[in-house]
Order: sequence, then structure tokens, then C-alpha cells
Amino acid sequence: MRGLPYEKRRIVVPLLTLVVFIAAWELLVRMGVVPSFLLPAPSAVATAFVADAPLLVEHTLTTVLEAALGLAIGVVVGFVFAVLMDRFETFYLAFNPLITVSQTIPTVAIAPLLVLWFGYGLAPKILLIVLTTFFPVTVSLVSGFRSVDPDVIDLMRTMNATDRQIFMRAKLPMALDQFFSGLRISATYAIVGAVIAEWLGGFSGLGVYMTRVRKSFSYDSMFAVIILISALSLGLMKGIDLLAKVCMPWKQGARDK
Repeated sequence: MRGLPYEKRRIVVPLLTLVVFIAAWELLVRMGVVPSFLLPAPSAVATAFVADAPLLVEHTLTTVLEAALGLAIGVVVGFVFAVLMDRFETFYLAFNPLITVSQTIPTVAIAPLLVLWFGYGLAPKILLIVLTTFFPVTVSLVSGFRSVDPDVIDLMRTMNATDRQIFMRAKLPMALDQFFSGLRISATYAIVGAVIAEWLGGFSGLGVYMTRVRKSFSYDSMFAVIILISALSLGLMKGIDLLAKVCMPWKQGARDK
């Protein structure tokens, strides 16, 4: 294994670990060490996944739509707040504590209120996702804006650069790396937030599906949808990584040197 190049080891080692874990899981269930009604075997989960594929696709589309809309709005809201907090110190002092406090409220606690206020439609789900996704974007952007070397800003001002030019040429490029780090976190929050909102009320979505199979004690289907949710989160994070490479080509060039 040590003879392999590092880039190949980054792929091979996790895959081998996953294969060993799944094999051990399957063996423990088949040998009766772990009761199948408590922990279904991977083969049973795979069978349920295939059998329920049409339903899973239908519910997945709903959850992905909710997550995408909520994440997009959350990013816009986070960006606006970050710009205002960087531009106006009073705005920063006023809203920074409130934004932090907003993240101390448990999602499960506020979700029923949103359903009560806005019904069982799309609005409460998107609002919950916005509340959970805008914070990482806001914090990462504010930190990125404030990490710019003050000497760079002073130099640009001596060259008669406007505030807009300083923002576009210095602050925004410097903040992109931290922005995408926050966006990766928000992407996982978006999927999980959508599922939690669907638990508490809705007509379709992976959260609704999970509630139904849980009540029918179909734990193989339950594990199938859990794996699907994890795959969706990983896929969304991978998409953000690709977007980061497009938006920051200079960083990729530095790695290649």
C-alpha cells in the first residue's frame, strides 16, 4: 500500500475501509451476533433500496428541491448580511450577537412553530433551511473580508480606489476560500434541515418517507433512506468543490506547482 502514489492511496484506503466495514456488518448479522430486526444486514438494505427505488426517486426530488431553494436563499441572505457587517461597524455590532444566538435554538424546537405558522407546504421547510444555512456563509464571509491585509487596502486607497473596487479586487477574492468552506457546511445543513422539516409535516420528501417506514418497522428501508441522504449530502459537497475550482483557478494552479 505504501508503494502507491498518495493520490491513489487517498481513494484506495477509504474504499478498502468501507468494504471491510460492510463485510463485517453483514457477517455479524448473518451469524446472529446482532439481531436483524435491530440492525438489518447490508444485503437487506440493498434489496429494500432497489425495491423502493421508484418511491425514493419521487421523495428525493422533493427534498432536493427544498434543499436547493433553501440553500440558494440562505447563501444570498448570508452574503448580504456579511457585506453589511463588513461595511458598517454599527450593523456588525448590532447583528453579530443576534446571528450567533439564532444558532443556539435547536432546529427540532423551532420546526413545529414554523409548520404551525406557515402550514405544511413548501414555505416552512425552505425557511427552516435558510435559518440553518445562512450562518456558516455569513460567518465565513465576514472572517474572510476582515482577513485582508490592511496595508493592501491602504495602498489601494492611495491609488484612489473606490470602496467597490477594494471590495471586488481585494476583499472578495480573499474571502472566497473561507466562503466555500462555509458553503460546504451549509450544503449538509440544507439536506438535513429539509429532512427534519419533513418529519414534522408534509406530503412528500425523504423525511416523510422515513416517518412512514419507521412506523411500519421497515428498518431496512430506513437504513436505505439514511444512506441516500448521506449520498445526497456528499454529492452536494462534491459539486461545491468543483464550483470552488472554477471560481478559484489560481488556487488549483498553486497546487500543481
